[in-house]
Amino acid sequence: MSDESRASRPAARDVLRLDTAERTRRLSPIGERILCMADSMLDRAIYSYPDVDRLVGLHSGTAKRWLEGYERGGRFYDPVLRPEPTGGDVVTWGEMVEARLLAEFRSRSVPVQRLRPAIVQLRQEFGRYPLAHARPLLDVDGRELVRVVQEQVGLERQLQLVVVRNGQLVLAESAERFSSAVEYIDDVVGRIKPDIRTPDVVMDPSRAFGQPAVRNVRTESLAEDYRAGTSREELADLYDLTPDQVDEAIRFELIAGSERAA
Repeated sequence: MSDESRASRPAARDVLRLDTAERTRRLSPIGERILCMADSMLDRAIYSYPDVDRLVGLHSGTAKRWLEGYERGGRFYDPVLRPEPTGGDVVTWGEMVEARLLAEFRSRSVPVQRLRPAIVQLRQEFGRYPLAHARPLLDVDGRELVRVVQEQVGLERQLQLVVVRNGQLVLAESAERFSSAVEYIDDVVGRIKPDIRTPDVVMDPSRAFGQPAVRNVRTESLAEDYRAGTSREELADLYDLTPDQVDEAIRFELIAGSERAA
């Protein structure tokens, strides 16, 4: 590549600060196609609000409040994860991913509603689903932008995504747990492990309709067959899985059906 060509290409830091449309315009043709495919994956509407509650481990109704807002004491609280309510009943993959991250903060003493100002600003920097992208959490420049936003909105430390530790800008514990449970594909989250206790169970928007699965076999189907009397050995043979994988699928459904609904 000539020096002139190199000079004409935007620096990584500059591209980070562009909105999605401008970023797409300035990227190479290959980079443009990758960005469009990633955004298309995040926009796949494949879940209901109860799905999110169950799979992320939230109390019933929490996902809808995070995504549609809610009214309490005569006051309306705006959505945390959407710019505004849509009135719809479906949830996109990008919204599922972001809800998974917010779920890491649900036990904190500070309500996650206070994350909204930071997410609004991060959306301007990283696009419609800022928390579903790798850059805010894994990229050095991205973390610095997150730090600046946190400071600008006065975000409480309990809700911060990045913190300074031993002179280094690193992920906060909640963000670190989230990062260890996801896999990034083309800069966006392409897979989620809904529960770290069952690492073989994965959610992927391009397989099994985004539902939890082990090697593309839905955990719900395996659990239903097991309850109907099919042995774990028979299930392993039928679906070409190991008995341990069958056990993980059944265990996940037990977790999602009991502990997560508690």
